[in-house]
Amino acid sequence: MARDVLLLPKAHLHLHFTGSMRPATLLELADKYGVHLPEALSGGEPPKLRATDERGWFRFQRLYDIARSCLREPEDIQRLVREAAEEDVRDGARWLEIQVDPTSYAPRLGGLIPALEIILDAVETASRDTGLGMRVLVAANRMKHPLEARTLARLAVRFADRGVIGFGLSNDERRGLARDFDRAFAIARDGGLLAAPHGGELSGPSSVRDCLDDLGAQRVGHGVRAAEDPRLLRRLAERGVTCEVCPSSNVALGVYEKPEDVPLRTLYEAGVPMALGADDPLLFGSRLAAQYELAREHHGFTDTELAELARQSIRGSAAPKDVAARLLADVDAWLVAG
Repeated sequence: MARDVLLLPKAHLHLHFTGSMRPATLLELADKYGVHLPEALSGGEPPKLRATDERGWFRFQRLYDIARSCLREPEDIQRLVREAAEEDVRDGARWLEIQVDPTSYAPRLGGLIPALEIILDAVETASRDTGLGMRVLVAANRMKHPLEARTLARLAVRFADRGVIGFGLSNDERRGLARDFDRAFAIARDGGLLAAPHGGELSGPSSVRDCLDDLGAQRVGHGVRAAEDPRLLRRLAERGVTCEVCPSSNVALGVYEKPEDVPLRTLYEAGVPMALGADDPLLFGSRLAAQYELAREHHGFTDTELAELARQSIRGSAAPKDVAARLLADVDAWLVAG
């Protein structure tokens, strides 16, 4: 009998802030602020999305922006973070690195610095209350000017002692060049932060190479399209660069047609470390444990292989060494317990 993946200790390294919201919470907040939600966000089912063309990506971003507009007060932020932590605990996560662009929330929360302070305080409180190890990855938006990314990188470094562990770059990697953001990533890396830009989702292997060459990526958000280039796979494996693979998201956005098309086996057998992630559960309808179930059901991953995926997520995280060692031992215990 297969072991329960809800009980498998794991790290969650690819979860966006607004996208972590519970659908019921979005409905309540929209009602509170008088925000009209389109049927795609209020219908009780994940919206039908396809982002492989510009129009589809624009629609995805529009839905995301509407949801984000419902986060207006510190208590909304606190609720979102607490509920995200509770959901991850339920799914067996023991460590979460939640990704946020604080500029999106700054106008309603008193500015950039107050917004990040509110987010970090909420993370600290939720971590204490739920027992889930939590940290923050500050992400710039590649649709905005690179100067803004530098400002964010400096801010992220400034708050490295308050729970910021990394710096990312999100949004459509088909737009703009990774190297335009090289200065921001240099600031982040020099400040001791992990470099974890998005790449290899909507664009092919070249966008992953750009993350490595131009941004010094130590992790890649998604990275799944590296499967199309054997030399790139070898490079990722040799360097131990973790790809934050989000299978349900890939299918929902039309990167792959079916769950079995996501090249989990190709990456795994090439020795590329992976951390399965839920990306935006609000829009894609599934959370962390479901990604492990997908690997089992559609790709034939055995419990031993699922345990190795969990280990890879923990090794790829910024968890302190003693925490990571304890989690790795707990993964072994999950296997032994049978």
